[in-house]
Amino acid sequence: MKLVSVVVLLLAPMLTSCYPPDLPKDCSDIHNNPNTRKSGVYTIYPIRSTSPVQVYCDMDSEGGGWTVFQTRMDGTVNFYRTWDQYKIGFGLENIYQLTRNRQSELLVQMENFEGNKAFALYTSFFIGAECDGYKLNVSGFINGGAGDSMTYHNGMKFTTIDKDQDTSPYGNCAIQTLGAFWYNYCYNTNPNGLYRWEANSPIYNAVMNWQTWNGYNNPLKFISMMIRSVL
Repeated sequence: MKLVSVVVLLLAPMLTSCYPPDLPKDCSDIHNNPNTRKSGVYTIYPIRSTSPVQVYCDMDSEGGGWTVFQTRMDGTVNFYRTWDQYKIGFGLENIYQLTRNRQSELLVQMENFEGNKAFALYTSFFIGAECDGYKLNVSGFINGGAGDSMTYHNGMKFTTIDKDQDTSPYGNCAIQTLGAFWYNYCYNTNPNGLYRWEANSPIYNAVMNWQTWNGYNNPLKFISMMIRSVL
């Protein structure tokens, strides 16, 4: 099944009247079943049977079993959205549920418009509850050629256009960079920023980028973020 554009993880919960006896919490549970090891869309249950959601499972990258929560390959979807839209649509609440009781790791894959590819792996990743601003906890960087643009954001709360939780004294980073993220002051990566097809944008600080690999003003063609349980 072809992975279609933009936000993949954590759509609104599906209505259902019955549940399988063994409920997979994430794609790593599905990957452990030898009958379901192909990449594609599966149903997982982040909060047991009360939370069935459809996600794309990457069963190929770096050993497989990855739950994809963000993929961008074009500019068809607007990521300049509010807190509630990121809580549900982007899946912040479900990411919290997926990582709060399991040790998880984060894989970020990317490609530029020259066709070059790279990745960054973090061996520890989880976020806090909504009452703590979905605070980011990320560490254990392993370089796949992309360099480390996430550690700068460690310990930051999530910021959207209507909820400013960054450290910038000059205003809301989400408004300044036309996105939403665990901004610091403001970012080393802006995966939810503006999708641009060329470099040297007049709004250079707002493009979708990974600073340690492609720089601030050289937009990425593709980026994908995914998590996997390691316990």
